[in-house]
Amino acid sequence: MVEIKEKFKNLPLRNGVGIIVLNKKNKIFVAKRIDNPKNFWQMPQGGVDEGESFLSAAYRELEEETGIKNVELIQEIKGTMTYELPAHLLGIIWKGKYRGQKQKWFVMKFLGSDEDINIKTDKPEFLDWKWIDMEILTEVVVDFKVHIYQELKEKLKKIIN
Repeated sequence: MVEIKEKFKNLPLRNGVGIIVLNKKNKIFVAKRIDNPKNFWQMPQGGVDEGESFLSAAYRELEEETGIKNVELIQEIKGTMTYELPAHLLGIIWKGKYRGQKQKWFVMKFLGSDEDINIKTDKPEFLDWKWIDMEILTEVVVDFKVHIYQELKEKLKKIIN
């Protein structure tokens, strides 16, 4: 495993965005990935295209992954958060071009109804979705992203209280 990490250590981090989508009850939107159908859930997130702003990427990714368009920006989370891929995913995810992701996160309020959510998109990434309580956010995510979700949970508590 150490040799694998060493082999990929000079790869760059991918610029990405993440979106915390809150419904009217302040529950958080999470979805289960098609490429990891175990019981792991994540918030919408994705890459930033060349020349695209982080906020534009967040709106685009949210719509591409979930069909959600009817949102109001509550807050941009200051700074960025980084995660490294585990060894078994290095060289595989993102065509092997990146060792992890540096993400800018946004908190958005969902103004639509659940019927507006459509994960059966042109290029579907998710199998299923649900609304969860903020308290269990870190219990449903893959282990290599737990630190990010923990930090987001702490920041979100301050934003919605």
